[in-house]
Amino acid sequence: MYSSTARSLDVQVADAARAMAALGLVDAFGHVSARDFDHMVITPAADLETVEASNCLRVPLNATSLPSGSPAEAWAHLALYDRFPATGAIARAQPAASLAVGMLADRIAPTHGQACWLGDSVPVYPSALLVREADRGRRLAEAIGSSDAMILRGNGAIAMAGDPATAVATMSVLAAACAVWLQTRDQPVAAMSVEEIRSWQAVKPELLPRLGAHLLRKAGTTRPTR
Repeated sequence: MYSSTARSLDVQVADAARAMAALGLVDAFGHVSARDFDHMVITPAADLETVEASNCLRVPLNATSLPSGSPAEAWAHLALYDRFPATGAIARAQPAASLAVGMLADRIAPTHGQACWLGDSVPVYPSALLVREADRGRRLAEAIGSSDAMILRGNGAIAMAGDPATAVATMSVLAAACAVWLQTRDQPVAAMSVEEIRSWQAVKPELLPRLGAHLLRKAGTTRPTR
Protein backbone atom coordinates (compact mmCIF):
# COMPACT_ATOMS: atom_id res chain seq x y z
CA MET A 1 0.00 0.00 0.00
CA TYR A 2 2.89 2.39 0.69
CA SER A 3 5.79 3.11 -1.64
CA SER A 4 9.39 2.65 -0.65
CA THR A 5 10.23 6.11 -1.97
CA ALA A 6 8.22 9.22 -2.71
CA ARG A 7 9.52 9.18 -6.29
CA SER A 8 8.20 5.71 -7.06
CA LEU A 9 4.80 6.64 -5.64
CA ASP A 10 4.71 9.79 -7.78
CA VAL A 11 5.22 7.58 -10.83
CA GLN A 12 2.42 5.22 -9.78
CA VAL A 13 0.00 8.11 -9.27
CA ALA A 14 0.90 9.71 -12.61
CA ASP A 15 0.56 6.39 -14.46
CA ALA A 16 -2.85 5.82 -12.87
CA ALA A 17 -3.95 9.34 -13.78
CA ARG A 18 -3.04 8.96 -17.44
CA ALA A 19 -4.69 5.53 -17.50
CA MET A 20 -7.98 7.03 -16.27
CA ALA A 21 -7.79 9.57 -19.09
CA ALA A 22 -6.94 6.94 -21.71
CA LEU A 23 -9.80 4.71 -20.54
CA GLY A 24 -12.31 7.56 -20.83
CA LEU A 25 -13.12 7.63 -17.11
CA VAL A 26 -12.40 11.37 -16.82
CA ASP A 27 -12.80 14.48 -18.91
CA ALA A 28 -10.88 17.65 -18.07
CA PHE A 29 -11.50 16.99 -14.39
CA GLY A 30 -10.52 14.19 -12.05
CA HIS A 31 -7.69 13.25 -9.74
CA VAL A 32 -5.72 10.35 -8.30
CA SER A 33 -3.92 10.21 -4.96
CA ALA A 34 -1.95 7.76 -2.85
CA ARG A 35 -1.10 7.66 0.84
CA ASP A 36 2.59 8.00 1.71
CA PHE A 37 2.76 7.62 5.50
CA ASP A 38 1.79 11.06 6.87
CA HIS A 39 1.31 12.66 3.43
CA MET A 40 -0.65 12.00 0.30
CA VAL A 41 0.68 12.33 -3.24
CA ILE A 42 -2.02 13.80 -5.47
CA THR A 43 -2.33 14.88 -9.08
CA PRO A 44 -2.57 18.63 -9.69
CA ALA A 45 -5.66 20.49 -10.86
CA ALA A 46 -4.97 19.63 -14.49
CA ASP A 47 -6.04 17.38 -17.36
CA LEU A 48 -4.98 13.92 -16.18
CA GLU A 49 -3.75 13.04 -19.67
CA THR A 50 -0.94 15.57 -19.18
CA VAL A 51 0.17 14.55 -15.67
CA GLU A 52 3.76 13.48 -15.06
CA ALA A 53 5.35 12.32 -11.82
CA SER A 54 7.09 15.68 -11.48
CA ASN A 55 3.69 17.47 -11.48
CA CYS A 56 2.32 15.56 -8.50
CA LEU A 57 1.93 17.34 -5.18
CA ARG A 58 2.56 16.24 -1.60
CA VAL A 59 -0.07 17.24 0.95
CA PRO A 60 0.13 16.49 4.69
CA LEU A 61 -2.72 14.26 5.83
CA ASN A 62 -3.41 16.72 8.63
CA ALA A 63 -3.41 19.75 6.30
CA THR A 64 -5.58 22.72 7.24
CA SER A 65 -5.06 24.36 3.85
CA LEU A 66 -4.20 23.05 0.40
CA PRO A 67 -0.97 23.84 -1.46
CA SER A 68 -1.17 25.94 -4.60
CA GLY A 69 -2.06 23.85 -7.63
CA SER A 70 -3.99 21.20 -5.69
CA PRO A 71 -7.45 20.16 -6.83
CA ALA A 72 -9.94 21.78 -4.46
CA GLU A 73 -11.65 18.42 -3.94
CA ALA A 74 -8.46 17.14 -2.30
CA TRP A 75 -10.48 17.61 0.90
CA ALA A 76 -12.45 14.49 0.00
CA HIS A 77 -9.21 12.48 -0.33
CA LEU A 78 -7.90 13.73 3.01
CA ALA A 79 -11.16 12.87 4.76
CA LEU A 80 -11.23 9.35 3.31
CA TYR A 81 -7.62 8.66 4.32
CA ASP A 82 -8.41 9.86 7.82
CA ARG A 83 -11.52 7.70 8.16
CA PHE A 84 -10.13 4.58 6.48
CA PRO A 85 -6.51 3.90 7.57
CA ALA A 86 -6.22 0.87 5.28
CA THR A 87 -6.95 2.94 2.17
CA GLY A 88 -3.80 3.43 0.11
CA ALA A 89 -5.12 5.23 -2.99
CA ILE A 90 -8.15 7.12 -4.26
CA ALA A 91 -9.49 7.80 -7.75
CA ARG A 92 -11.98 10.54 -8.60
CA ALA A 93 -13.64 10.42 -12.03
CA GLN A 94 -16.79 11.08 -14.04
CA PRO A 95 -17.97 7.84 -15.66
CA ALA A 96 -20.89 8.86 -17.86
CA ALA A 97 -23.23 6.18 -16.53
CA SER A 98 -22.64 7.29 -12.94
CA LEU A 99 -24.19 10.68 -13.71
CA ALA A 100 -27.45 9.04 -14.74
CA VAL A 101 -27.47 6.59 -11.82
CA GLY A 102 -26.94 9.47 -9.42
CA MET A 103 -30.23 11.02 -10.55
CA LEU A 104 -32.21 7.77 -10.32
CA ALA A 105 -31.15 5.86 -7.21
CA ASP A 106 -30.03 6.19 -3.61
CA ARG A 107 -27.75 3.15 -3.90
CA ILE A 108 -27.27 0.22 -6.25
CA ALA A 109 -26.79 -3.47 -5.47
CA PRO A 110 -24.12 -5.54 -7.27
CA THR A 111 -25.10 -5.99 -10.90
CA HIS A 112 -22.51 -8.66 -11.76
CA GLY A 113 -19.64 -10.55 -10.18
CA GLN A 114 -16.95 -7.89 -10.34
CA ALA A 115 -19.35 -5.29 -8.95
CA CYS A 116 -19.29 -7.25 -5.66
CA TRP A 117 -15.73 -5.95 -5.21
CA LEU A 118 -17.20 -2.48 -4.58
CA GLY A 119 -19.09 -3.67 -1.48
CA ASP A 120 -22.50 -5.13 -0.69
CA SER A 121 -23.95 -2.03 -2.36
CA VAL A 122 -22.76 1.32 -3.67
CA PRO A 123 -24.30 4.44 -2.10
CA VAL A 124 -25.19 7.63 -3.92
CA TYR A 125 -24.06 10.79 -2.14
CA PRO A 126 -27.23 12.91 -2.02
CA SER A 127 -25.71 16.36 -2.63
CA ALA A 128 -24.33 17.72 -5.89
CA LEU A 129 -22.44 20.48 -4.07
CA LEU A 130 -18.74 20.44 -4.90
CA VAL A 131 -16.62 19.00 -2.09
CA ARG A 132 -14.29 21.98 -1.80
CA GLU A 133 -14.28 22.34 1.98
CA ALA A 134 -12.97 20.15 4.79
CA ASP A 135 -16.41 19.76 6.41
CA ARG A 136 -17.96 18.54 3.15
CA GLY A 137 -15.09 16.11 2.75
CA ARG A 138 -15.80 14.65 6.19
CA ARG A 139 -19.51 14.29 5.39
CA LEU A 140 -18.66 12.47 2.16
CA ALA A 141 -16.32 10.09 3.99
CA GLU A 142 -19.04 9.27 6.51
CA ALA A 143 -21.59 8.59 3.77
CA ILE A 144 -19.49 6.02 1.90
CA GLY A 145 -20.04 3.54 4.76
CA SER A 146 -18.47 0.13 4.20
CA SER A 147 -18.25 0.44 0.40
CA ASP A 148 -15.06 1.07 -1.54
CA ALA A 149 -16.80 3.42 -3.95
CA MET A 150 -19.53 6.01 -4.04
CA ILE A 151 -21.51 7.71 -6.77
CA LEU A 152 -21.62 11.48 -6.32
CA ARG A 153 -24.95 12.95 -7.38
CA GLY A 154 -24.39 15.14 -10.42
CA ASN A 155 -20.63 14.85 -10.09
CA GLY A 156 -19.28 11.43 -11.05
CA ALA A 157 -17.81 9.05 -8.51
CA ILE A 158 -14.98 8.35 -6.08
CA ALA A 159 -13.24 5.03 -5.35
CA MET A 160 -10.75 3.71 -2.79
CA ALA A 161 -8.18 0.92 -3.06
CA GLY A 162 -4.81 -0.23 -1.79
CA ASP A 163 -2.69 1.31 -4.55
CA PRO A 164 -3.16 3.65 -7.54
CA ALA A 165 -3.54 0.95 -10.22
CA THR A 166 -6.17 -0.88 -8.16
CA ALA A 167 -7.99 2.41 -7.60
CA VAL A 168 -8.25 2.71 -11.40
CA ALA A 169 -9.63 -0.84 -11.51
CA THR A 170 -12.18 -0.02 -8.81
CA MET A 171 -13.36 3.03 -10.75
CA SER A 172 -13.56 0.97 -13.96
CA VAL A 173 -15.66 -1.67 -12.19
CA LEU A 174 -17.94 1.05 -10.85
CA ALA A 175 -18.40 2.50 -14.32
CA ALA A 176 -19.40 -0.95 -15.61
CA ALA A 177 -21.74 -1.52 -12.66
CA CYS A 178 -23.51 1.77 -13.38
CA ALA A 179 -23.88 0.92 -17.07
CA VAL A 180 -25.30 -2.53 -16.35
CA TRP A 181 -27.68 -1.11 -13.72
CA LEU A 182 -29.06 1.40 -16.22
CA GLN A 183 -29.52 -1.30 -18.86
CA THR A 184 -31.41 -3.63 -16.52
CA ARG A 185 -33.24 -1.41 -14.04
CA ASP A 186 -36.63 -1.74 -15.78
CA GLN A 187 -36.24 -5.46 -16.41
CA PRO A 188 -36.97 -8.46 -14.17
CA VAL A 189 -33.54 -9.50 -12.92
CA ALA A 190 -32.22 -12.22 -10.66
CA ALA A 191 -30.52 -10.50 -7.74
CA MET A 192 -27.17 -11.91 -6.67
CA SER A 193 -27.42 -13.99 -3.52
CA VAL A 194 -25.38 -13.32 -0.40
CA GLU A 195 -23.43 -16.51 -1.10
CA GLU A 196 -22.61 -15.35 -4.63
CA ILE A 197 -21.58 -11.89 -3.42
CA ARG A 198 -19.31 -13.34 -0.74
CA SER A 199 -17.70 -15.75 -3.18
CA TRP A 200 -16.71 -12.86 -5.45
CA GLN A 201 -15.53 -10.76 -2.54
CA ALA A 202 -13.30 -13.60 -1.37
CA VAL A 203 -11.25 -13.45 -4.58
CA LYS A 204 -11.02 -9.65 -4.68
CA PRO A 205 -7.45 -9.49 -3.25
CA GLU A 206 -6.29 -11.80 -6.04
CA LEU A 207 -8.27 -10.53 -9.03
CA LEU A 208 -8.80 -6.78 -8.58
CA PRO A 209 -5.06 -5.91 -8.66
CA ARG A 210 -4.76 -8.13 -11.73
CA LEU A 211 -7.47 -6.05 -13.39
CA GLY A 212 -5.61 -2.89 -12.41
CA ALA A 213 -2.40 -4.11 -14.03
CA HIS A 214 -4.35 -5.08 -17.16
CA LEU A 215 -5.99 -1.65 -17.40
CA LEU A 216 -2.68 0.19 -17.08
CA ARG A 217 -1.18 -2.00 -19.82
CA LYS A 218 -4.25 -1.41 -21.97
CA ALA A 219 -3.93 2.33 -21.44
CA GLY A 220 -0.23 2.14 -22.32
CA THR A 221 0.94 3.97 -19.22
CA THR A 222 2.92 1.36 -17.32
CA ARG A 223 6.57 2.32 -16.82
CA PRO A 224 9.31 0.90 -14.59
CA THR A 225 9.15 2.38 -11.08
CA ARG A 226 12.18 4.55 -10.42
